[in-house]
Amino acid sequence: MSNTKSRGRDLGQGGEAEAVQGREADAGHGTALWASEAWRRGAVAWLDERLAAAGTERTGEVTQPHLRPWGTVLRAPTARGPVWLKAPGPDTAFEVGLYRLLSRVAPDRIPLPVAVDVARGWVLLPDGGTPLGERVAGAALADALVTVLPEYGRLQRDLTPHTEDLLSLGLTDMRAAVMPRRFDEAAHAVGEYVERYGDASDRETHRRVAAMRGTFVSWSGRLAAASVPPSLDHNDLHPWNVLVAGTAPVRDVRFYDWGDGVVAHPFASMLVALGFLRRHLEVAPDDPAVLRPRDAYLEVFGDLAPRAELVEELEVACRVARIARTLVWERSIRAQGHAHAGEFARAPLRSFASLPEDSWTALGA
Repeated sequence: MSNTKSRGRDLGQGGEAEAVQGREADAGHGTALWASEAWRRGAVAWLDERLAAAGTERTGEVTQPHLRPWGTVLRAPTARGPVWLKAPGPDTAFEVGLYRLLSRVAPDRIPLPVAVDVARGWVLLPDGGTPLGERVAGAALADALVTVLPEYGRLQRDLTPHTEDLLSLGLTDMRAAVMPRRFDEAAHAVGEYVERYGDASDRETHRRVAAMRGTFVSWSGRLAAASVPPSLDHNDLHPWNVLVAGTAPVRDVRFYDWGDGVVAHPFASMLVALGFLRRHLEVAPDDPAVLRPRDAYLEVFGDLAPRAELVEELEVACRVARIARTLVWERSIRAQGHAHAGEFARAPLRSFASLPEDSWTALGA
């Protein structure tokens, strides 16, 4: 989870959650259902069955550390360490099937699920270890990403032949050819928010960014002719969504929390990965601490185009990715409603407003 979005997902279970329970009461998902004793009994029974099938058993009480409008997580101790049952809402239910696909295509780069139930929309995951963000910080984070990002790039290349499979699972199509339409969707969604909740400055920001449609279409056209084919974009690839062992160097790299994933130009993932790093270090986009992990990542794609072409492609992909971020933020906010999202209600606007920024690493939100 990112320093922005994921912490928005860690909103307390008080006023915001209560405000949406009414409209969730008749749905097959949502905090009202997931907080019910009946749902918990069924989920725990399934968890125990799957543990038994895996040759282990629960050794303590099941807790529910996360209960959000977009999904919930149960934690259970076992003889082999804690396990986590994740139940996403319908907008991100694709994550369950995605784990199944990743288990088949890239088993060494994810925490392998103990069990998957696509019909119920549940996935049971082992404890994957310590997030990278809890192991290293500062300059050491840049050093670690020199190892981490090439591993992620290899995962993306492994997934390239499975683009249609990803789309069939329900991941949103953010490939270059459809991005002009996605721009219109983002402009409309942000425009509705601004008209209802924004001020004069917000309306001017929306007007100015919406006027960039021609420039955005040009960027999308450049990506459509790119040398690197589409693949999986994690869309929230920051140090707390990377699990590692060791610190210098890191090893046994695993990636998780795929609920923001989309199908896009693979380099779009660097908007968060390197944008987070630059923000964390408070350095310029051309600082060696940013360029070293960028170049290490691009080496994985070095057989597809000259380095200068790949660098240009990455920068354009990151600019285009801001619209994908806008729409994924909008999807997250929609699960609880703008009126109940607090400061995070402005996240789609902040992402949309970052489009004119000179730096390709500008995150917005």
